[in-house]
Amino acid sequence: MFLNKIIRIIFRYWQRRSGKAYINYLRKKGVSIGSGCIVRDVLSIRIDITHPSLVTIGDNVDMNKDFELLTHDWGSHVFVRKYNDFIPHHKRVEIGNNVYFGTKCVVLAGAKIGDNCVIGACSLVNGGIPANSVAAGIPAKVICSIDEYYEKRKSEYIGEGIDLARSIQERFNRSPVLADFYDDYPLFVDGSTFNVSIPSLYYNRIFNKEQLEIWKKEHKAPFKDFDDFLQKSGIK
Repeated sequence: MFLNKIIRIIFRYWQRRSGKAYINYLRKKGVSIGSGCIVRDVLSIRIDITHPSLVTIGDNVDMNKDFELLTHDWGSHVFVRKYNDFIPHHKRVEIGNNVYFGTKCVVLAGAKIGDNCVIGACSLVNGGIPANSVAAGIPAKVICSIDEYYEKRKSEYIGEGIDLARSIQERFNRSPVLADFYDDYPLFVDGSTFNVSIPSLYYNRIFNKEQLEIWKKEHKAPFKDFDDFLQKSGIK
């Protein structure tokens, strides 16, 4: 008995030795899961495989820490003691393409999430979330469209970058340096000068080659360069 328990523990850690290994394990069990999916904290994630044919996860789905997906509900066990009856409960769960989950999200049996969605942290999804939506809450409800969220982020990220620069100066009593802005440099680097000014930074790991070339042609930084950014942030 003890040996079997040890073997089960070892097997659990082996199948979760990496996000890629866990995704491959799910596929072998019968879960339909697309390409480009991310598992951010593999030991904290739970995907129900009691009926793997009920689980469909699309391409480029980002599953964050403490993500949980359930296809069944054991609440029917209460019926056994009250009514001397048992009624199984299990439903399909479908997640579309290009979906991001914040931390501690739970997706319940019967949930269906469309393409291009953001699900806020600590949300509980128990119904349908239409494509191109941002949803959050318990239960999760649509709070805006993905287009509205995109425009909101574009309007707010400049102020957030300035506040980050000021916080570094205040907290560490020094001027910010380029390395502090590994994912904020679109503030002061045009797409056309990306490879020249700061090679090998974060965006060439976020975009594929085609997307990066489009971004390089279209992106115009709100500040001329890093010094201009610091000056207008009140640092210099």
